[in-house]
Parts: sequence; C-alpha cells; structure tokens
Amino acid sequence: DESSLTGESDQVRKSVDKDPMLLSGTHVMEGSGRMLVTAVGVNSQTGIIFTLLGAGGEEEEKKDKKAADGAAASNAADSANASLVNGKMQDGNVDASQSKAKQQDGAAAMEMQPLKSAEGGDADDRKKASMHKKEKSVLQGKLTKLAVQIGKAGLVMSAITVIILVLYFTVDTFVVNKKPWLPECTPVYVQYFVKFFIIGVTVLVVAVPEGLPLAVTISLAYSVKKMMKDNNLVRHLDACETMGNATAICSDKTGTLTTNRMTVVQAYVGDVHYKEIPDPSSINTKTMELLINAIAINSAYTTKILPPEKEGALPRQVGNKTECGLLGFVLDLKQDYEPVRSQMPEEKLYKVYTFNSVRKSMSTVIKLPDESFRMYSKGASEIVLKKCCKILNGAGEPRVFRPRDRDEMVKKVIEPMACDGLRTICVAYRDFPSSPEPDWDNENDILNELTCICVVGIEDPVRPEVPEAIRKCQRAGITVRMVTGDNINTARAIAIKCGIIHPGEDFLCLEGKEFNRRIRNEKGEIEQERIDKIWPKLRVLARSSPTDKHTLVKGIIDSTHTEQRQVVAVTGDGTNDGPALKKADVGFAMGIAGTDVAKEASDIILTDDNFSSIVKAVMWGRNVYDSISKFLQFQLTVNVVAVIVAFTGACITQDSPLKAVQMLWVNLIMDTFASLALATEPPTETLLLRKPYGRNKPLISRTMMKNILGHAVYQLALIFTLLFVGEKMFQIDSGRNAPLHSPPSEHYTIIFNTFVMMQLFNEINARKIHGERNVFDGIFRNPIFCTIVLGTFAIQIVIVQFGGKPFSCSPLQLDQWMWCIFIGLGELVWGQVIATIPTSRLKFLKEAGRLTQKEEIPEEELNEDVEEIDHAERELRRGQILWFRGLNRIQTQIRVVKAFRSSLYEGLEKPESRTSIHNFMAHPEFRIEDSQPHIPLIDDTDLEEDAALKQNSSPPSSLNKNNSAIDSGINLTTDTSKSATSSSPGSPIHSLETSL
Repeated sequence: DESSLTGESDQVRKSVDKDPMLLSGTHVMEGSGRMLVTAVGVNSQTGIIFTLLGAGGEEEEKKDKKAADGAAASNAADSANASLVNGKMQDGNVDASQSKAKQQDGAAAMEMQPLKSAEGGDADDRKKASMHKKEKSVLQGKLTKLAVQIGKAGLVMSAITVIILVLYFTVDTFVVNKKPWLPECTPVYVQYFVKFFIIGVTVLVVAVPEGLPLAVTISLAYSVKKMMKDNNLVRHLDACETMGNATAICSDKTGTLTTNRMTVVQAYVGDVHYKEIPDPSSINTKTMELLINAIAINSAYTTKILPPEKEGALPRQVGNKTECGLLGFVLDLKQDYEPVRSQMPEEKLYKVYTFNSVRKSMSTVIKLPDESFRMYSKGASEIVLKKCCKILNGAGEPRVFRPRDRDEMVKKVIEPMACDGLRTICVAYRDFPSSPEPDWDNENDILNELTCICVVGIEDPVRPEVPEAIRKCQRAGITVRMVTGDNINTARAIAIKCGIIHPGEDFLCLEGKEFNRRIRNEKGEIEQERIDKIWPKLRVLARSSPTDKHTLVKGIIDSTHTEQRQVVAVTGDGTNDGPALKKADVGFAMGIAGTDVAKEASDIILTDDNFSSIVKAVMWGRNVYDSISKFLQFQLTVNVVAVIVAFTGACITQDSPLKAVQMLWVNLIMDTFASLALATEPPTETLLLRKPYGRNKPLISRTMMKNILGHAVYQLALIFTLLFVGEKMFQIDSGRNAPLHSPPSEHYTIIFNTFVMMQLFNEINARKIHGERNVFDGIFRNPIFCTIVLGTFAIQIVIVQFGGKPFSCSPLQLDQWMWCIFIGLGELVWGQVIATIPTSRLKFLKEAGRLTQKEEIPEEELNEDVEEIDHAERELRRGQILWFRGLNRIQTQIRVVKAFRSSLYEGLEKPESRTSIHNFMAHPEFRIEDSQPHIPLIDDTDLEEDAALKQNSSPPSSLNKNNSAIDSGINLTTDTSKSATSSSPGSPIHSLETSL
C-alpha cells in the first residue's frame, strides 16, 4: 500500500499498455480514464476508513497474533522469516515513511488504528461482547433498572400477602377457634391455601410491569414507521430515543443546508460586474463565443444538464455540480453547449490537465483548424487570475491585466462575491502557435500568460426551509455547527443565511488548518483540554478534512466541559464521513447523495437529504421519551392502587376485593392496551420548546410522581369507602367474609367496575405529564387512543354483565353503572386539583428512573473505554511485546543514524518523494512540522545516541488521552531482517535488549 511507482512512469505506461493493471500505491499523475478497483489495503485512505469502521478487525487480529508470535521467537531472524512468509516484508525506509505519514495525518488519523492485541481470542470475545452490549440503549437501561426495582417491591408485597393470609387463617382456625385438623377437612384447607397462593401470585403479576418492554417496542416501532413519512429511514431503533437527547448537530453544508444545485448568480464580463445573469445582447459576440467554448469543452463530458423528470420541476444536474452550474450559465445566456461538444468530441481533445488540489484549476488543449492550439482554463479565481496577463474588455479585445488591476478586481469583485456566500470561478484561455509545438509537460510555462474571459460567482442556494429548522433547533437547546470543505468566507456567509451564526454573538469560525493548530500540542498530539476551549464557541469549521470532522465529533463527545455529556448527531454523505458517522451518537447519511459506506455507518438515512428532516427526528425522539413516561405514569398508578387494595383487603377481610381473573384483566388493560394507546401519541411542535433532557433524564419526574401519588390517593380512598360502606350506600349484601365457593357479589363487582372506570379516565389524564391542564388537547389526532378507550369500555360492559362466575362478576343495575362512571369521571376533576398544587412545594417527592453516574455512560462506550485502558495496560505489562516494540524502534533509529554518519543518503528514500495519497486527502494543508521546532537530527556523540535510544524505547506516557494511539499503536509486523547484524554483543542495542 505504501509502494510508489511515480519515478517509473515510462515503465508503468508500457505495462499498462500490455496489461492494464496498476499495483496498489501507484500514483496516476496525469490524464483521465476509467479503472476498476478490486481491493484496497489497510494503509490506503479507504483502508484506514474501513479499519476505523471495524471492517479490518480480523486482519488486525491476524497481524497482531503473528507479531506476538514473532516477539516470542528466540531471535529476530525467525520473526523476519515470519514476516516474509506473511508477505509483509518492509525495509526501514518504508517503516520510517509510514511513521512520517501517520504523524502528518495527525492523531485523529492514528486513532483509526485500533489498539492491537496479541491475543486474537480475547479481542474477538471483547468484540462480541461489545456488539452484544451495544444493542442496549440508554432508555432500555433506565427501564430495566426501574422494572427490576418495581419487580422486587412487588415480590416482597406478594410474599408478605401470602404469609399474612396463611398466618391469619391458621391462627383464626386452629388457635382462636381451636378446630382440629381432621383428615376429611384436608381438601378444604388445601383449597384455602391454594386460594391464598393465587392471591399472592395475582399481586405479583399486577406489580411487575410486563408492559414496559412492550411499550418501548410499540413506541419505537410506531415512531420508525411514521418517521419514514418524514423522510427518516431509521436503521437502528435506539437512534430514535437518542435523537431526543441530542445537544449538538454537526451538519454538512452542500446538499444538506443547501440545495446542491450550483447556480451562477453574478458575473464579471467585459469590464462590467453583473449582479444578476446578464442579458445576452449586452455581451460582445466574440466574448460570448469564447465563453461558451471554454465552458463546454473544458468540462467533463459526463457533466450534463438534462430535462426535468416532471413538468414544472427544475432541470436535472448530472455530474460535477460546479460544472453543472457553469453549463447552466450557458443555458441562461440562451445558448447551447451540445453543438460545441458535438464539433469537438472528447476523443479529439489534444491535452487535458485534470483538476487537482495543487493546481486548483482544470485546463483543456484543443487543436484549431489552422493547426494552432488553444487552451481553455477554469478554476479558483484567486489562482487563475494570478496567471492572467490580459483580460477581455467590453469590445471582446484583450487588454493588459497588471498586478494592480488584479488587486483591484479582487477587492471590488471577488471579495464581495465571497462575502455573499458565492464560490468564484475564473474562466480564461491562451493561444499557442503550431510551430514550434509547446512542451506540454512544462506546466509552469503552459499554465501562464492567460487571458481572462470572465469571473462568475456560483451560489449553492440555502434550502428555503433550513433557516426555520435551525431556529427550531436553537430554541430546543440544540447547537448546530457547519462542517464544510468550502472557504471560510463562503461558509460564514452561508452560516449567516442559515441562522447558524448571528452578528454580535460570541462564536468561532475556523479553517481546518487553524483548528488543527489550536487542538494539538508541540508533539502534534490532540489534547482534550485544547478541544474543550474551542468547541463550545465553534460554529463553522471550513476547509475541513474528514479527519477534522471525526476529531471534532470525538472531542465533543469525550468532553467533560459541561455538566452532562454532549449527545452529538452528524450528517455525512461520503465514504470519508464514515468514521464520524459511526463515532457520533446518531449518524445521518444522505439517501440521495450518500455512498453505501456512509449509509452502512449511519443510524438514520435522510431520504431527501434535507436538514429539516433532522428536526423531525428530534421531535420523534423526544416523543418516544414522553410516550414511555406517559405509560409509566398510568401504569404505576394502577400498580400502586391494585397492590395496596389486594394487600390491605387480604389482611383485613382474608380476601382480595379484586379477584385473580379481574386483576389479570386490569393487568391486560394497563399493560397491552394502555401501552398501545399512549405510545402512539403523535409529536407536537411544543416538544421543541424545551431544552434537551440529557442522557440522565429521569423517566419519572417530580411532576409525574405528584400525579401518580395524587391519583392513587383518590382511587384508594374511594375503593376503601366502597369496600367498607358500599353495601349500605347501594342497599346490597356485603361481599366481605364470604364463604369459599359463594357466588359473585354485587358489592365486589361494583368495586371492580369502579376501579376499571377510574383507570379508563385516568388514562386520559396520563396523556399529559408536564402539568398541563387541558388533557383533551389533540386527543382526536390519535384515533388509536380513542379506539382503545372506547373498546375497553365496551369489553368491560360485557365482562360485568355476562362474565358471571369466571370473572367473579354479578350483573349491575343502570343506576349502579352510572355511579361507577361518575366516580371514574371524578378522576378528571381530581386531575385538575392536582395540577393546581405547585410541585416545588412538595419537597418530599423524588425522581425515579435515573441512571447513576457510572450507569450514565452507555455500556458500549464504557466497554470501549475499559477495553482501551485495560488493553493498553496489558500491553505495557506484556514483556515480550514491549521487547519487540522497543527492538523495532531502536533498529529503525540506528539505521537512520548509521546512514547519516556514513552519508549514505542513497540508502534512504526521501520522504518528500513519497507522496502519500492518504496524507494529501486527510490534511491537504496541515503538516505537523509547521508547529514543531526544527532540531538538528543526531550528532556524532554517543551521549545523544543513548538519549535517543532511551527516548524511543520508553513506553508511552499518556495512553488515556485523546488519540493516544500515536504513542501506543505500533506496527508490530515491521521487518527485523537486520536485527541479527545490528545487535552485536558490544552494541548499545544488545545491552538494551538485555535490560528489556
């Protein structure tokens, strides 16, 4: 992967003619063409991304195991042979170059290399454990803890109930009444004990919240289905609830905040700055012809403007969006580019200088009919204008273009365009004589002395709905940050248009180079403390690389700057965004422009690539939390009342007023039907009016606890009233102390019916959990809720009137039904009374369903951190690997020292000649050397040599810091073929080996 054949271009060209296959690492310096990539290695840009995404785990484990085997070998020659067998032989030069490449990529790139393990099995086990733990979300953790607590309380209550019933019956029968245990009475006594046991089981069944997992599943599944209509394709269920806690969104600009339809909106042609598309008649004919040819020919022929698919829609842009904008400019001038391309097909192009980040321009040479040559160029205006010595005037004639004219043009034309958020492109040309033919390989001479045709300002318009969506996010307490590759002026202008930044606010807009300079120490390592000083105010990160994006996301997530951990959502569309999408709490991939790798790494796919869809995801996420809380408020009220009624009734009357089958029906109401009714509440805009709860939000707030206890008091008071004086109120027989097989009584049927009616009306109260008074608000927007409430009422009528002995019910009269319904309606009135009581006055109320500080960290993150720390410590303690690592470092250092001493520069490959495509793509502008003092390499003194040896062999000191893999992630498969010769008994290496 690190091989380079740039110095052997002739051989490469010949080999390609014979057999069109390129070795990994070959750099294509010029030209264009198509190629099929069959595989990439772990050191390529894609390989590093996939390593970070976890795809290269197996290869890493194999490599680590072989490295550990090599470390345990008796001599270095054996390990060299193992490396040769493995096909991984590398010399010191390549190792040094790799080291330099990794340093230049910075700590974030090194972080892509996972900490290595010498025990493949352990790593595999940890990986499986991590995958298993990752399935458990924060909400599930809270619910599990709450369910366990409630279950334990219910188990204790049911056990106490059974014990009291048995003791009461035993003492009353055999002690007080002094009845003997007769053999013929044994079946009767056993039936009593079975009855007591059933009552205890009933209490347990009612107390245990079986509906919690059901409520979560229903709420998430319903949300996922509805989010699909809001253009959110959810890949992982827990992403819904996580978005409800989001505190930060790092968004791309192009295509997400903007329409990704590049459009020319300003132009400077013929010494005139047009603020709008100029009228074609105002442009000189000669200038117009040059402009059309320059744009049509000097663009990829795959870039086209196609008719719209639907009538009234915008034309489709296919290919490079910037070139599409220029072609659209030609069409706006009432011209056509297709005839030009037909006259000059792609195969007739004489020479093409493709666009790259060094040139920042693209040039195409064509042969004119008179055998002379013409070159069309386009590119970044500040770059191309420096190479222009002439410019076309209003008459279409070239005039002299001096440096001071250029400075004036930059000041009056280009800078105002950039401040308006426009990308400025300069279009130019140059004519060459037919004889002598220019030396096309001499770029410096060819791409010079150009004649400027025009400068255009291209805008990627902000989506009309984005400013309002960002305003909603900010009102909801979510900070939106823009991470883009555009220049700082354009990014800032777009951020102002979107509402991400506002004039007068305290914010930061940084370029990637400046961002890296601020977050790294003198060694080039990223420090969390430095990131913590930047990210709270950072709003725009321009000219950023994918590695910068990953670094920012990781820095925000790992920050302890705020009281609660930040929950970060990230948008991305390219393969390079994969690591940031995977690292984020919620990753949004673009459904239209996104690559398969980005989609695979994401949690949610935006099917319309629109930022406003993210806001809808936030609404649904918060709605999931609220739905679970509503269900809990309802269920716990039923739990408390049912358990206390069963327990108290058993203790006082030796029987539960609510029979076993009745309790199971109540349990069905509150578990299945209630979870379905309350978990399908649609979200409202009011959800975005409050700040994020944070990851440690309690499931049961103090307001909810007030509602639970308040309604429980009302229900218990009425049920006990009916239990002890109900027979007098309705002039019916008492159901207390009934014999074992007595028929169902009207008394206990009224208690059961009243209890169910109170739960039905309390279900309406449970729709509001923040103290709102209007509990009917939006009730008809949820037909499922209305259907379940009415359906439950209808089934209750059937059970009471026709249930008979199986349900322990006796049919009731109409007036008795009206009293039951009236008492149930009292729940709504009582709810208004409870809402008037200020929660702040009730100091004794406590929250519930909150994770502890240790549990607050998601288990998958905790697992990763522990794995990282434990593994690092394990590596430090493992003597063999330390010996092998130190040996490799020392060998590399000694080879460099010896090479410099003997002036064998030809033995080393100069780092500058080995251009790494990964370095270039990851950090096109940033180099660690910029911020490091340049120190003379190594003197001839043994003292400095020994110091260098000790320094390189010492273990890393900051393994737990951000991106510490620079120190600890060492390539253990480095070739050690020279170790036998370099570690003679008298050498410093030998003594150091002995000490190690």
